[in-house]
Amino acid sequence: MNNIKHLIDPMDLSIMELEDILGLANDIMKNPKEYSHLLSGKILATLFYEPSTRTRFSFEAAMMKLGGNILGFSEPNSSSVSKGESLSDTIKIVSTYADIIAMRHPKEGSAKVATIYSSVPIINAGDGGHQHPTQTLTDLLTIKSLKENLEGHVIGICGDLKFGRTVHSLIKAISRYKNNKIILISPEELTIPQYIRDEILIKENIPFIEVERLEDVIDKLDILYMTRVQKERFFNEEDYIRLKDSYILDQSKMSKAKKDMIVLHPLPRVNEIAQEVDKDPRACYFKQAEYGMYVRMALILKLLEVR
Repeated sequence: MNNIKHLIDPMDLSIMELEDILGLANDIMKNPKEYSHLLSGKILATLFYEPSTRTRFSFEAAMMKLGGNILGFSEPNSSSVSKGESLSDTIKIVSTYADIIAMRHPKEGSAKVATIYSSVPIINAGDGGHQHPTQTLTDLLTIKSLKENLEGHVIGICGDLKFGRTVHSLIKAISRYKNNKIILISPEELTIPQYIRDEILIKENIPFIEVERLEDVIDKLDILYMTRVQKERFFNEEDYIRLKDSYILDQSKMSKAKKDMIVLHPLPRVNEIAQEVDKDPRACYFKQAEYGMYVRMALILKLLEVR
């Protein structure tokens, strides 16, 4: 079991492995038929203890487009979890049925725990407010495809930076590439966790600033990464209501941005991007969701060591 390759944190992948996955995803996009039967007879288990649309569907679509099959649950109450089954027992059982497991769980560190009990590769599809490495692979593929490289960008990350696992994972990954500058845009209550600030940005000498107003910096950005304020991460509904409309990207703000800036969002959105922005050619979040399927296809092939 110790030799099994898992993906729990973006840093689990070396730069070479990252580039390999992104390159493979790009080739799959260009030549999908060549990959359509590579996983015939293989099974992906999707264990989603939290709601999901894009992540779960993109994993399932990825497996099916590779010729494989899927099993799993999208609601823990429909499984033996509702009877009190432990995570360790669920993983032990499911790993005897499946060749690879994608798991989303509300508790931080749950995916790491799952690797202890699994006899097959585990992919972290989001663990609480901690990490979301496959969304990060999606983000990197999107940036590389639309901006041609992963270096030398001014990246604005806006919204819920405290609880946003996609934000934490992206900062970890993008900090490994040269000459990127990060602008963190959030209300004071939702600023980036101290460990991300200290262990990644400061330790790795990544230039960054923190601001509260998107309007003050949007003209400087090459990439704007919007996020929603996540109701499910708040213990106090009053705090959520007070902060949920902190940032709304509309066409008025977009008019101040560079002509070649791209707007990304891990989705789902609530109201932080006005629908009028969807028509702007710089709005790339739906294309980003499509890239997510291809990069997950590449990742599954990589972890199952199939070429």
